[in-house]
Amino acid sequence: MKIGFDAKRAFKNRSGLGNYSRSIISLLAEHFPENEYLLYTPSDGHELFEPSPSLKVITPRNFLSSTFSTAWRSVCLNTVITKDSLDIFHGLSNELPLGISRSKVRSVVTIHDLIFIRYPEFYPWMDRQIYDAKFRHACRAADLVLAVSEATRQDIIEYYRTNAEKVKVAYQTCDPAFQRKAGEAEKIAIRHKYDLPEEFILSVGTIEKRKNVLTTLKALHASGIDIALVIVGRTTPYIHELKEYITQHKMDKQIRFLHEVSSIDLPVIYQSASIFVYPSLFEGFGIPILEALFSGTPVITSNGSCFNETGGDAALYFDPLQVDELAALIGKVLGDQEVRNKMIAKGFTHAELFTGKRIAKRFIDLYHEIIS
Repeated sequence: MKIGFDAKRAFKNRSGLGNYSRSIISLLAEHFPENEYLLYTPSDGHELFEPSPSLKVITPRNFLSSTFSTAWRSVCLNTVITKDSLDIFHGLSNELPLGISRSKVRSVVTIHDLIFIRYPEFYPWMDRQIYDAKFRHACRAADLVLAVSEATRQDIIEYYRTNAEKVKVAYQTCDPAFQRKAGEAEKIAIRHKYDLPEEFILSVGTIEKRKNVLTTLKALHASGIDIALVIVGRTTPYIHELKEYITQHKMDKQIRFLHEVSSIDLPVIYQSASIFVYPSLFEGFGIPILEALFSGTPVITSNGSCFNETGGDAALYFDPLQVDELAALIGKVLGDQEVRNKMIAKGFTHAELFTGKRIAKRFIDLYHEIIS
């Protein structure tokens, strides 16, 4: 097969959609090298993604296209991929070029979530209009819509009235670095580097209101559990609300914020944590949960949304609005080594459903379905 990807995010986005794009492209090239893979991107700076020699990078081919790169990606790209005689074009980040449904190229789009519809209060009005227009067009034009979870699949069908038969679930995996076991000396070195205690609860993700970290702070305060909480993530104005609560309840020595953690160090921090707590209100997939499972770290997360899919029977679940429920689960996991050991073992077993080879095969099988 000759498969093209909208690869802008792979080259330009440090997290989220960028990680997903880099992961899927690399896994397919590794496990199914017999196919030809073309990466379409307005610019191919390699600071985030250095594609293997087997991947062909396509950038704008003339001055006009390179000057108006947004138009090239959303309008002109349809002509480019038709000339390149692709079998499949895959929009990895919620969108497809305009007019692709009139081409001879079969199209696939990945929809990561429709959180902007479920929780509009977390997004500016203009952003919601842009997202809705792009996502709606992609779901209508695509021959195959891939949802990153069954929860997201149901949202696509409900909100966009998309034919259920063309919406399939294709899970993702996380960076293979989370599957490598760190040695004790490495853990000690990372703890020294980031000034971390021997025991701590870990939270990872953009520090925004939807991630609901305030519930974790309240649970620790209400329970009187004296263990450090390490919060890793990019900041938003929500951090001021957290810091106000921390100061008000004299928790300054208990809470540690880390905003600049390298991708090399993060897996070791996961493996050093006593528990991973993820009280998010809603996600498309919840990749940090999977990172924790591969790291052998017990997971406590929210019920509903996609969380049960990602965490399976390995995690413990609570109502993300119920502080007392979370406090009780934290106490349970910290206080019972047998519970911890069972969660870790179940976590490794459940994570096997999301290995790179399994994920890549799912994508290839779905590609074959729409060109057969």
